[in-house]
Amino acid sequence: MIPFLIFPNEITFLLICYFFALLFFTLIFVPLNKLKPSNLTKNLKERVFSWWIIFICYLIFLGINKEISFIGFCLCSFIAHRELISNLSFPIESRRIVLWSYLAIPVQYYIAYTGKLIPFLVFLPLGMLFLISLRNILEDKPEFSLKVFTELYWSLMLTTFTISHIPYILNLPTSPAEQNAPQALIFFLIFITASNDIFQYTFGKLFGRKKVFPQTSPNKTLAGIIGGVVGSLALAYLFKDIMPLSLKQTLLLGAIISLSGFLGDMNISSLKRNLNVKDMSNFIPGHGGVLDRLDSLCFSSIAFFYTIYSWIYA
Repeated sequence: MIPFLIFPNEITFLLICYFFALLFFTLIFVPLNKLKPSNLTKNLKERVFSWWIIFICYLIFLGINKEISFIGFCLCSFIAHRELISNLSFPIESRRIVLWSYLAIPVQYYIAYTGKLIPFLVFLPLGMLFLISLRNILEDKPEFSLKVFTELYWSLMLTTFTISHIPYILNLPTSPAEQNAPQALIFFLIFITASNDIFQYTFGKLFGRKKVFPQTSPNKTLAGIIGGVVGSLALAYLFKDIMPLSLKQTLLLGAIISLSGFLGDMNISSLKRNLNVKDMSNFIPGHGGVLDRLDSLCFSSIAFFYTIYSWIYA
């Protein structure tokens, strides 16, 4: 067991393997970037550092207790929402409505913490649809209505509704024989989503010829997408023993995470192109903002959640 952390033994073993793999690649790519600097070595170094951030956040958010898990993901949603709102440049007249959107984030996570599924599923999509509309009407500023209704509501859905599904997995019912299933499911989701990005990048650099969406993300290639799916399937097979699913379901889940994660990545890339920004913020120096790191998870989390819920709990 890792001291002070509460991971099951099988996940602890995988985390130790990831630690030494990260250490190995850090010792390779950091000196390589100094000796032979190039865009490739720089990108590889940045991706390894991004993995360290993911790894450390995972240990903190999911290795201490349930309360820290919800607080940690809540903070990520809050920062990501702030990053997107800042780039959307809401007028000063809409400050009260924007405040309501910030207040909705801890409410959503508190509802998630209580484990009440129906309120969790309807508060943001339906409740905030009405509340944002009501607040805008009370402001009596119709010239900002379209911006408020679309951009503010979409930001909450993208940064908060989606990500809040990850800690909610801790509330899913389990039998005594599957008491570690929620931890295993979250591990599977986060590490395959993050690894999928590495697989896409590597296969794209090695074999990429045909660009799929050159205006949205010039570096994305068909080979990268296929490599992401293949790599995710390989990892899913390696993780099969910790999953409360059949091998066929586990492999299918790996493919679903890969493709939905790619959709999330492209979604945020499209937003950044439209806003004409490279990163959503500089919250993580040299690595962009929190939303830049959560882009794939924004979509893979909900695709993953509803797939496993239909298979295991429906």
